[in-house]
Amino acid sequence: MRVIAGKVKGHRLKAPKDARITRPATDLVRGAIFSILEATTSEWTQVLDLFSGSGALGIEALSRGAQWVDFVEQEPRCCDIIRQNLEKTRLIAQARIYCCDVAKAILFLNKEYSIILMDPPYSNPSIGKLVTQLATSPLVGPNSIVVVTHSSRLPLEPVYATLSLAKERRHGDSCIAVYRKENKP
Repeated sequence: MRVIAGKVKGHRLKAPKDARITRPATDLVRGAIFSILEATTSEWTQVLDLFSGSGALGIEALSRGAQWVDFVEQEPRCCDIIRQNLEKTRLIAQARIYCCDVAKAILFLNKEYSIILMDPPYSNPSIGKLVTQLATSPLVGPNSIVVVTHSSRLPLEPVYATLSLAKERRHGDSCIAVYRKENKP
């Protein structure tokens, strides 16, 4: 796995060897996510990477110009790998790693993010509940973009609380769902 574009393009990233721990987004899916984001927003100030795994999505965001990324991952081995990848790419000064459960992090994080990346395990049945929790939190502002990857076998809803599906793309079994806050008149 490597960084696709930006200032640390080509850097190889370490990933956990145990496939039961993480399922890293492929280069194709990561490329599609960032193609959508680059066409949708120029605001890359604060990024939140939930279910970070190896940190590949957040590191890609930093490489492409994000000013700050908060990584949330509950598996301690993965948290160590994220730290190693950030040190290797020299991006550690622009990041913080929270080694805890995503639902817990949504409760204690207290800033608004421009982009929220969510790459949960495809077998996680509580994805919808977590997207709803996120939608009703102060982490999502009026201009925030929430990107959720999921299996095509477990489709997501078009609306979660205040978040509405703006785009969806499919790449094999991987789906990319892009949500924005509803504009209420």
